[in-house]
Amino acid sequence: MLLLYKMQTRRFGHPVIPTQVWGRQPRLLWRFLSFFRTLERKASPIPPVLRALITVKVSQINHCAFCVDFNAMRVLQHKGAEAKLDGLQDAENCGAFSDAEKAALAYAEAVTRSDIEVDDALFERLRLHYDDDAIVELTALIAFQNLSSKFNSALDLPSQGFCAYKL
Repeated sequence: MLLLYKMQTRRFGHPVIPTQVWGRQPRLLWRFLSFFRTLERKASPIPPVLRALITVKVSQINHCAFCVDFNAMRVLQHKGAEAKLDGLQDAENCGAFSDAEKAALAYAEAVTRSDIEVDDALFERLRLHYDDDAIVELTALIAFQNLSSKFNSALDLPSQGFCAYKL
């Protein structure tokens, strides 16, 4: 655990609060991090900017200040992504997003919110841009971020100032 905290301190200037909280149950922490690494691999069918945008969108819906802060930082690590971050609240009407990105973000919102159904039309819209493997991975990413953001939000874990950008 100490090595992980040292690595985070070197990268971010301090340990990441959720890591410390999850670290109270080390077996859970390592499985959580393993799942995260799997979703964030270079060979993922979901582009890195879209993965980061989805995590911000889900985090906003779940009111997770830490996750919005951390994941907005991840979005901004990609050149030209600021316009997408600006338009995330109304992605459907924002010209910065491709049709594939709009479909994925609509799916993320529908999966996250209990008052919106993932209907046949939305699923067909996804299929225009993603194959079955990509849809499974997209769903796993959304489910993972729901786990993370709901965990952090329930425990009222604060933003750590990773991103000066305010949404």
